[in-house]
Amino acid sequence: MDKSPDAFRTISEVADDLDLPQHVLRFWETRFSQIKPMKRGGGRRYYRPQDVELIKGIRFMLYDQGYTIKGVQKLLKDNGIQFVIAIGAGDLAAVEAIAQRKQAEAEAALKKAGARPDDGMLVGEAKAKPSRRFFGIGKGEEDGPVQPGEGKLTRDNRALLQEALFDLLECKRLLDQVRQ
Repeated sequence: MDKSPDAFRTISEVADDLDLPQHVLRFWETRFSQIKPMKRGGGRRYYRPQDVELIKGIRFMLYDQGYTIKGVQKLLKDNGIQFVIAIGAGDLAAVEAIAQRKQAEAEAALKKAGARPDDGMLVGEAKAKPSRRFFGIGKGEEDGPVQPGEGKLTRDNRALLQEALFDLLECKRLLDQVRQ
């Protein structure tokens, strides 16, 4: 007779279902404070359905996506348990909804700080001001792509550049995460 979906599972049941050794589950309990099985007399572990779903997500991120333990810990810290559970379950709609909520929270924080998304705020400052010659590749100052008096970007071009900057910053974040 099968257990109901909301029944607690023993460590052996979870290990068999997820094709993991029991010692790996015990190790993950030490590395991920979010995994908290209930312990009965004699130290016997009983995993709640949410614990099992979280372990599925962690397993997917570590084994299938190639994340490190530190990387998954950062994902949990930044996005929460529901994000990792949704990834493990393959629920892309939930992952997208969580990402949109995080974006809305970030925009609300910017708004609260007094910044507006369209006020031309840049994320970082360049260390050196590029000259027209740099962009003209070998041309003189007067022959560059931006002639004097034409140095303004259109709103659309500025938005495209800002989007490219955000993409580059996300790439940097992912590279930093891999290096950890």
